[in-house]
Amino acid sequence: MGQSVEFGKFLSAMRARLQPDPETTHTTRRVPGLRREEVARLADVSTDYYTRLEQGRNIHPSRSVLHSVGRALQLNEAESAHMFDLLEHCGGQPTDPPAAQRVRASMRQLLEAVGDVPAVVLGRRTDVLAANRMARLLLADFAAMPREQRNFTRWIMLDPGARVLFRDWHGAAADSVAELRADVGKHPGDPATTALVGELAVNSEDFRQWWARHRVARKSSGTLKLRHALVGELELDFEHLLLPDDPDQSLRLYTARNGSPSLDALKLLSTWSQPPGPAHLANSPEGSTRE
Repeated sequence: MGQSVEFGKFLSAMRARLQPDPETTHTTRRVPGLRREEVARLADVSTDYYTRLEQGRNIHPSRSVLHSVGRALQLNEAESAHMFDLLEHCGGQPTDPPAAQRVRASMRQLLEAVGDVPAVVLGRRTDVLAANRMARLLLADFAAMPREQRNFTRWIMLDPGARVLFRDWHGAAADSVAELRADVGKHPGDPATTALVGELAVNSEDFRQWWARHRVARKSSGTLKLRHALVGELELDFEHLLLPDDPDQSLRLYTARNGSPSLDALKLLSTWSQPPGPAHLANSPEGSTRE
């Protein structure tokens, strides 16, 4: 039932962000967003039925109904997928914690083979499973962190160095929180995720506010602006690639455009010395992280 409540909270948060049409609304609103009956009308369902959805009742709406609700709430592709993830795990029996993730040897070889291209492998709950030398120089030395702290969202939210590194820290941090939120729908009740969310909520007001908005993001590409302590300002493109043979793992690569000052900065960064280390971050040869 806990995940049913999470499903209802998501619908409520999505409804709260919608603004009523001022031309058809003539009353003062005490709370933001559309009313339940307005969403129900747009979704062509009864108000009672939609209310039960938001209340997290253990009901089983059809996919066609949920698609209608998604359209009424103006969900994007990532938000719609998250809604279905939440529903799939609603009211289910407790499951065993997911097994520790492992990075394949050939993937670690790829990380080293890309040379001067910073690259990381992210796993569940945005854990940093692997990072090549350039990623450790560009972002942070994840290999030097205690194993339980090797998490991208934790790093960007709590490490003061990350606030300095990202020129748009708020945007980058909010996106990372939104990625973590998407993972919750896939793996409800994961103890490691619960512990991570609890730690971030205790230590970051920004995290508490963003988490409460239930925003979901699965960015596959974008541009990142950094202010690096060694080489100055960079503007890098990133590609976030899902790994079909490795469930819940993705490869993130950062590149600079040909002929740009950022490419020169990356080349300069590549000459910087750093204690040698393997691409994987765990002590075991398989490259697992959380046990």
